[in-house]
Amino acid sequence: MIIDETGGMHGLLDYGALLSIEAMPKQKVFKLELYKDIFEKAAAYAKFIISNHPFLDGNKRTGISAASIFMENNGYAIEAQEGEIEKFALTIATEKLEIPKIAHWLEKYSKTN
Repeated sequence: MIIDETGGMHGLLDYGALLSIEAMPKQKVFKLELYKDIFEKAAAYAKFIISNHPFLDGNKRTGISAASIFMENNGYAIEAQEGEIEKFALTIATEKLEIPKIAHWLEKYSKTN
């Protein structure tokens, strides 16, 4: 859908990576959740889609959209000025941001639905 709306090439580059990314937010270590809250789980979707490139095109757009949709499904909405979400997706990619920094940004720019 994102490619249809914004342009680019359709296609999946790495199905295994996509399955791995889908499972990331549910990951546990010693029976404890690795990502403790909604913001860290959403950050995991954003980071791993953006950095692992499972799609031929649109990984940054898809990563930030997946995080946003996950948050919306859990009672939060990202509220940032026009262009800020896209700019942040690019920052995740170029600066190789880690989960805590991404989660902090998501929490800072979100409101409960």
